[in-house]
Amino acid sequence: MAKRRPVRNLLGLAVLTVLVQRPMHPYEMASVLRARAKDRDMRIKWGSLYTVVGNLEKHGLIAAVESNRQGARPERTVYRVTDAGLAEAADWTRELLAAPADEPSAFEAGLSVLGGLGPDEVAELLRRRLAVLERHVAADRDELERDGREVPRLFLLEAEYALAMRQAEAAWVRALLAELTDGTFPGLDAWRTYRETGRLPDDVAAAAERGRLDD
Repeated sequence: MAKRRPVRNLLGLAVLTVLVQRPMHPYEMASVLRARAKDRDMRIKWGSLYTVVGNLEKHGLIAAVESNRQGARPERTVYRVTDAGLAEAADWTRELLAAPADEPSAFEAGLSVLGGLGPDEVAELLRRRLAVLERHVAADRDELERDGREVPRLFLLEAEYALAMRQAEAAWVRALLAELTDGTFPGLDAWRTYRETGRLPDDVAAAAERGRLDD
């Protein structure tokens, strides 16, 4: 089970890990994180960066080193990670690696209510999704191969994982699409009847009701 952390925004973990490299001011932190594409790996809201930095300092996970001003620019405070911050980053990373999180995706939400559409329309929507997924898979594979020539694999594992997940999703969508196309999807006729009449066959309705009660 995930523990309650003083700063729970994943941007906080990103800040802690980037400060391991050297002390930085928030603008520099954002520049480095963007350069490393951390907004692709984590759900980062850049507008909350200064709030997150303030909370990290409040809880003793980072500390101000100096403040400086260049010309007419606003004053910038440089921060370093503390020992407590290093410990928090390590513990947080262990939790993320070891404990699977139940985080339903938008696609799962769509799948849970697709019965409101007809099977032919669903098949067409899945074809569109599959086309996009296949483009992403090809692009990700090329990028990973290119980066792999220069970057140690240690720093490409998240890209490997993202590619594997996209490939798995594409394979699953492709298989489901095949069932809808060749008519082997279980209950396809009942689904069509439901779309046409608004009523499920009695046995299907009973099974659906049992499923809801079991939940």
